[in-house]
Amino acid sequence: MSGFNRNTHGPGQGGDVRRIEFGPADARLREDVTLLGTLVGEILAEQGGQELFDRVESLRRSAILRRELGDPVSQLETELHGLDLEQASDLVRAFSVYFQAVNLAERVHRIRRRREHERAEHGVQPEGLHDTVARLHDEGVDAAALSALLARMRIEPVFTAHPTEAVRRVLLHKERQIVDALVADLDRGLTPPERRRAHERIRVALAASWQTAETPPARPSVADEFEHVGFYLSEVLYRVLPDFLEVFDDAVRARFPRVEVPDAVLGFGSWVGGDMDGNPNVGAGTIAATLAAQRALVLAAYRRDLEPLADLLSQSLGRVGVDEAVLERLEAYREQLAEGAARLHPRHVDMPYRNLVLLLDERLRRTADGEEGGYADAAGFVADLEAMLASLERNRGSHAGCGALRRVLQRARCFGFHLASLDLRQESSAHDAALAALLGDPGWPARPVAERVALLQELIEGSRRPVDPDAAEAAATLDVFRTVATLRPRYGERVFGPYIVSMSRSAADALAVLALARLGGCVEGGQVPLDVAPLFETVDDLQAAAGTLRQLFADPAYRTHLAARGDRQVVMLGYSDSAKDGGIIASRWALQQTQLELTALAAEAGIRIAFFHGRGGSISRGGGKTGRAVIAGPRGSVDGYLRLTEQGEVIHRKYGIRPLALRNLEQTTGAVLRASLRPRPPEPREA
Repeated sequence: MSGFNRNTHGPGQGGDVRRIEFGPADARLREDVTLLGTLVGEILAEQGGQELFDRVESLRRSAILRRELGDPVSQLETELHGLDLEQASDLVRAFSVYFQAVNLAERVHRIRRRREHERAEHGVQPEGLHDTVARLHDEGVDAAALSALLARMRIEPVFTAHPTEAVRRVLLHKERQIVDALVADLDRGLTPPERRRAHERIRVALAASWQTAETPPARPSVADEFEHVGFYLSEVLYRVLPDFLEVFDDAVRARFPRVEVPDAVLGFGSWVGGDMDGNPNVGAGTIAATLAAQRALVLAAYRRDLEPLADLLSQSLGRVGVDEAVLERLEAYREQLAEGAARLHPRHVDMPYRNLVLLLDERLRRTADGEEGGYADAAGFVADLEAMLASLERNRGSHAGCGALRRVLQRARCFGFHLASLDLRQESSAHDAALAALLGDPGWPARPVAERVALLQELIEGSRRPVDPDAAEAAATLDVFRTVATLRPRYGERVFGPYIVSMSRSAADALAVLALARLGGCVEGGQVPLDVAPLFETVDDLQAAAGTLRQLFADPAYRTHLAARGDRQVVMLGYSDSAKDGGIIASRWALQQTQLELTALAAEAGIRIAFFHGRGGSISRGGGKTGRAVIAGPRGSVDGYLRLTEQGEVIHRKYGIRPLALRNLEQTTGAVLRASLRPRPPEPREA
């Protein structure tokens, strides 16, 4: 690996301190590392001066000698002694920039390796969907079993805010410019002038990044956190989704020609703006503001997609048939959207698809601006796209725009007008405080569980009313439920994920959500339209989880709620806090046993259990390779469903580059397929 240097001959002006041998398959990775190391060195000398460059290079060499030859640490201490804060900061930043650049080269090399697999004779990359489906087929999985699983399959990464990974969006864009330049010459197909221009783009991005502060001077707000997460949702995953569905469908049809992959297998969630646990800045206001921001992002993305689609769908009535449903929609929208219709070009009057797409764009604009004539919800937009797709398929349009239209439709079905489902999370003690105020009972939190459950049942049934319905201490909590009730019709039924109750210790903690939701007017069809998800975080809580769920499943009011939610119970498992509470080994064992117990308990009760894994980035916080974790889970605990948190540096590593995001989604989906259809052998110690 080359270090910081301003030439192409080695890692330092005095020659190599070491040389790592790259295998033949990684020769171009070495070239990219050398290129980026050279450019970083040039930027350091240009931006920080020769003194900074020499200090960085000297430290790099001393550190290598210390690690590989056992040189005394005193040399490093001498070089670092006496640095002022600005010098130390520049030094840290220099090494950080270099390692970030090398990591980028490695990630781009993963794209190169994927292409090499696809070029190979069988074109199958290990752990990809083609590989997984082929193995399942060879192991005896039949079409009926696969089709049944796909019908209920759901994979949902959930993005959470993390203060240590709030990379500025402008820096993410500059990183993408570097990646694009490296990918453009992935197989060294550029001409020398083209390559020089690509290298100059990298140099510009590196220099501009060096001159940009990594973090803003102000503490990140919820809006800042959304800007970070919104980048991955709208600029990576929005683009990758149709590619993922296409790969999945190709893999399945190659072995099971009559099995279809539904678009609903994949979705996304977020905690940004809805995680109230311990954050007084999050509440009804941030929920509304975040959903408005998500809506704006996804509507803008649809409008960008419709522009080239209008150019593509230029079919003329005199050349091909068009379904009456499309023509009727077009005429209706001409009347409904007279101002937009007036802008349609007279020369294109014989192009119904083109004109309808342009009017769909006008409806989206009005939707975004809140004007009359906009869509009431995403279902109307989806219906318009479906009508056009059906018409194209019936009128020889399979190769004349169906593919591009289908990609927009798949995005609309997945992202709706909400982009990602917003989870809500609050600690159980906050609910207890609100109930104590509403009931005029300061001792409420200390009452026995059975007594609280009985009173909560009365609140849910409506036979008991609050003593002080306008209690100030309960206002913020009730406002959240009022906001949910107001926004669900506007954004659709998938706009909210589960309502997660942190520090859940008894059935009363889940029933409290149902009672407060009803008091806040959050009711549809007589039931609360939210999944209530207890979060078991400590080792003791995990061990007591079965007792809590048994209480809930035996509660008539809660069973009525579950029936309205499709007899599915979401349970969130906390990996980080349980590890901090009892250590990694005790935590992992408790998590494994809890999943076994709850899976069996739910089966007995006729309930489908859905585990939501609250994993962090590091091993101690539940991190690691998702695929291995899924396959290692207890038999029967997956059953086609995977919901897990993605946070911190994990988001950037998994979803920062589109091809790698696709690879991650393939591996995760493949693991869910295997764990559901061909789980690992039984483990006697789990019995």
